[in-house]
Amino acid sequence: MAITLKSATEIEKMRIAGRLAADVLRMIEPYVEPGVSTERLDEICHDYIVNVQQAIPAPLNYRGFPKSICTSVNHQVCHGIPSNKILKNGDVINIDITVIKNEYHGDTSRMFMVGKPTVQGVRLSQVAYDCMKIGIEMIKPGITLGDIGYAIQSYAEKNHCSIVREYCGHGIGKVFHEDPQVLHYGKPGTREVLQPGMVFTIEPMVNLGKRQVKLLPDEWTVVTKDHSLSAQWEHTNLVTDDGFEVLTEHPDWPL
Repeated sequence: MAITLKSATEIEKMRIAGRLAADVLRMIEPYVEPGVSTERLDEICHDYIVNVQQAIPAPLNYRGFPKSICTSVNHQVCHGIPSNKILKNGDVINIDITVIKNEYHGDTSRMFMVGKPTVQGVRLSQVAYDCMKIGIEMIKPGITLGDIGYAIQSYAEKNHCSIVREYCGHGIGKVFHEDPQVLHYGKPGTREVLQPGMVFTIEPMVNLGKRQVKLLPDEWTVVTKDHSLSAQWEHTNLVTDDGFEVLTEHPDWPL
């Protein structure tokens, strides 16, 4: 699949989808507390996306995924399936939202602390956020995806964390996952050169322990092999003529 450069009309549609996705994360925040199940969080988000936003939850039935959002708790790295699992005090959870509006996708995720956070949870979440921010703020025409991956990897490892390599960011538009693949590790000067009109996610998965992961028998949930905590933040980003625009930024949570 070739990289698609988005037109002005497409970009405007992606701004709308991005704002909706960001709004879902803002809406669900008060519900993330000890005693709630991840399935309940999924139900609330599904109802909000479908009935309030008049949009489509992209994960639902995507390649067989059974729910409308992804909820990855503690040592779950990504693609956690909402269930009757009850959140407890001190948990960390990534909630990943993708909505479709007028055929275009908006994709974003963030970490939430459940109840009173642990020192480790706060630290790892901050490192993961900083990794994402470092990558986003490098975006401009002429640099390479390898430049971004190297900067993210270097920051994580400097902070004694590791970057998951099996899962990455991606181009996005009418299609949920397009080219290019956006690796969160790499070498400067390698991979695709950024051009205005490219839209892709940056979503580093950062582990407190080793980088190795495994896929659970449900064929979706990815966990750390050593059961160390994992954290991830994600934004959908546009390459502009002179820099970047974060399409999934929420006014209450500026980058």
